[in-house]
Amino acid sequence: MKLQATRPPARVRALCCALLLAAVAPLAGAAAAPAPAAEIGRTSEIDHALLWGRTIDQVSSVMAMRLGFQVRPGRDTDGVANRYVRFADRSYLELFGIERADARMDPGMQADQASLHGGPGARTFGLRSSILERAHALLQEGGFAPTPIFSAAPNDPDGDGPSKPPRWRLFAFERPALSSHLFYIDYATLEATPARVVDTAVAYEQPNGARALSGIWLLSADADADRRQLERMGFGGATPVRFAQVAARGYCIPVGNRQLLALQPDGPGIAAHALHAGGPQLLGVSIEVQVLRAWPGGRGSDSRPA
Repeated sequence: MKLQATRPPARVRALCCALLLAAVAPLAGAAAAPAPAAEIGRTSEIDHALLWGRTIDQVSSVMAMRLGFQVRPGRDTDGVANRYVRFADRSYLELFGIERADARMDPGMQADQASLHGGPGARTFGLRSSILERAHALLQEGGFAPTPIFSAAPNDPDGDGPSKPPRWRLFAFERPALSSHLFYIDYATLEATPARVVDTAVAYEQPNGARALSGIWLLSADADADRRQLERMGFGGATPVRFAQVAARGYCIPVGNRQLLALQPDGPGIAAHALHAGGPQLLGVSIEVQVLRAWPGGRGSDSRPA
C-alpha cells in the first residue's frame, strides 16, 4: 500500500495514488452522458468501498497501525465481521473479514469471495443516490438489470426502530454493470441523539488527516468498456489518464466533485500483476487529506508516507 501527496498551496491536498488494495491527467470532444441518464450522474456521489482482509484484525491493523486511520467498531454477524473508516464528507471504507469457516454471506459477499477466496482485496463499491427509485427506473429503462431495492431490517440495531424509515436502501445488478461490482444506496436521516452526535463527530477525526474517499480505481482488461458503461449510466466527461507508478492507463470519470478511474494495464507492472493474479478489481482508492505536520515523521515535519 502506498500513500503519496501532491503539493498545491491549498490547505487540503489530494493523495493522487492513495491506497493500493491489491494483495501485493479533459478529453477533446468527450461524450456527454445520454439524457435522461444524466440525471443519475448529477445526483450521485461516491459512498463507500468494501475492503476484505484475511481476518478483521489483520485488515484493521493495517489500516490503523500502518496507514494511520481511525477504525470504528462494526459488528460480527454470522461469521463475517465488519469495521469502518469514516470521513467528514460521509464517505467511508467498510472493512470485512471472515472469522469462521461456516460463515454465512449475503449474495454480494459471495460474489466478492468467488474471486478473493478468503484473501485480501476489493471487488465492490457503492454510489450514494438522492433519487434511488428514479435511478433504479432509469437504469432499467436504459437496458441494465437492477435488482429490487433492498432495505435494512425493521429491527436493525443501528436504526430508529420499525416505525421509522429503514436506515438504508440499496440495489445492485442482476448482470454485471461494470468490471467490478457496483450498487446504489441511499440513507434515511436518523434521529440526532446525543450519543449519535458525539459518535459521528469522533468518527470523522482521522489521525492521518484523511477527509474524504475522493476516488475509486477500477482495474480491468478493457478500461474503455467501463467508460462506456458509466457513460450509459449518466457519468460522462471522461478524461484520459496514465499512471506510471502502477503502469496503468484509462479514464477519469467525474462523479460530483470526485472521480472514478477506469484503468487497464499499460505494460508490465503493478496493474498487470494484480489483474493476472486477481482478475478485475478495485486496484486502489484516492483519499483527500488535510496535511498534519507532525504525523508520523515527528515534530514540525511535513510527513508524506511512502
